This record gives sequence, C-alpha cells and structure tokens, in this order.
Amino acid sequence: SKNILSSHEVNQVRVDLGENPANMIWLWGQGRKPRIPTFYSKYKIKGSVISAVDLIKGIGKTIGLDVIEVPGATGFYDTNYRGKAEYGLRSLNNKDFIFVHVEAPDEAGHNGDIRAKITAIERFDKEIVGRFLEYLERHRDFRILVLPDHPTPVKLRTHSRDAICFAMCGEGIKPDKKQSFSEFTSEKSPLNFKDGYKLIGEFIKR
Repeated sequence: SKNILSSHEVNQVRVDLGENPANMIWLWGQGRKPRIPTFYSKYKIKGSVISAVDLIKGIGKTIGLDVIEVPGATGFYDTNYRGKAEYGLRSLNNKDFIFVHVEAPDEAGHNGDIRAKITAIERFDKEIVGRFLEYLERHRDFRILVLPDHPTPVKLRTHSRDAICFAMCGEGIKPDKKQSFSEFTSEKSPLNFKDGYKLIGEFIKR
C-alpha cells in the first residue's frame, strides 16, 4: 500500500505541510465468518442484543439476534444506561429475550480506576437491572440473568481467567441461601459450571 498511497495527492500535501502521510494499511482481525448455529435453531427462542462494542454486536448478528442501536451508548463511563434499559424493555414486546451488555466496568478495570468501576457497577445495578426487575415483577413468567463476561481486576488492568459470579432468578429457578453477589460467595455456591457455555442452557431450560 505504501507505493500506491505515498503518491496520492493528499499525502503529498501532508508531506509538504510537514505532517505524517497516511500511506500504510493495517489489516487487523480479518477472517471468514464462522459457521455457528443460530440461537433460535438451538433454543427455539428469539432475541435481541444491545451493546456499544462491535465484537458483541457481531457475535449477536452471527447467531441471528437483532442488533438494537441505542442513542448515547458509548461503551465508556458516560454510556446511556437508562436508554439501554428502555430500549431493552421495549424489545420484549416482540422478542423472547434481550441481552444488554455494558462495557463501562471493564473499561474502569483496564484503567485501574476502582472508584469508576464501583460507580459503573452501581449504575448498571440501579438503572438497568433495577428497571428490568421493576418491569418483570409485574409479569410472573420471566427469568433474568446477571453476570460479567470475564474478570478485569483493577490491580491487573487486564483480563484474567478467574471464575465469574452470576445471579439468576425467575419462574422455575430455585433460590439458594446466598445473600450477596460476589466472587467470594459464588465460590461456595453448589451451582457452578466448568464449561461456561452450558450456563445459558441451564438458564432457559423449560
């Protein structure tokens, strides 16, 4: 690409102005679309996904979920929490489930910012989980699952392979005696999954 782009008039002007030319193309993440069964073909329910992260939206599209774009969803601390809840609840009018993803706690972990991480989790709990519970309590036949996709410890500032905690409730789900939601209590829970992908099957089984 350098031989071609270096002679482009825009780059020639940039060089004349003492600026760096844009003369290289970096191909990153290229590949073929994986052949993955749709979510509906495996579980017989239809859903949507809300996320500001292209990776999550891409996975959603690949398995046949509708991608919902929410104004103000940034993938950072200032994301539109309430908007994600509102759009997610609205989608339940014509879908069986909604997957709402929030990136802010992960970003705070990468930045090593414990205060920002706590705030992001609290806002997620209040403005998204809380809103869904208020709505779902008026509908007896429901289930809700809350979990991170992976740990991002503030001390490490990167992803780790530690086990994650999850909480689920709703129709047909038997509660345990745990009174808090944390890695410490989840380690002692009798319900755990060595293979994480099996969790969704347990969650939606009839």
